[in-house]
Amino acid sequence: MSTASIANNAYQMAARLQQQMPGVEDAAPKAETADFGKMVSQAVETIVDKGQQADDKAVGMIEGKADVVDVVTAIAETEIALETMVAVRDRVISAYEEIMRMPI
Repeated sequence: MSTASIANNAYQMAARLQQQMPGVEDAAPKAETADFGKMVSQAVETIVDKGQQADDKAVGMIEGKADVVDVVTAIAETEIALETMVAVRDRVISAYEEIMRMPI
């Protein structure tokens, strides 16, 4: 998968998150408008949906209804979305550990 398509997918995901969370474009968004738990939940649901779409396309290929290129593309998109989620998780854990090391 090319870097341009990876960047395109990242921009599309960011645009969707921005549309789902009004008020984020403000210079100083209010804490009560941004719900981190909801955002993470939606991101996980998106990854699950992408996985289900990849599964459906794989079954369609077995049945002779889908093209191999579509299946490979769907699997690659799912893989990138999952890798992104894992990277975000790792950064959140790292930030938490750093906060816990701070002196009171």
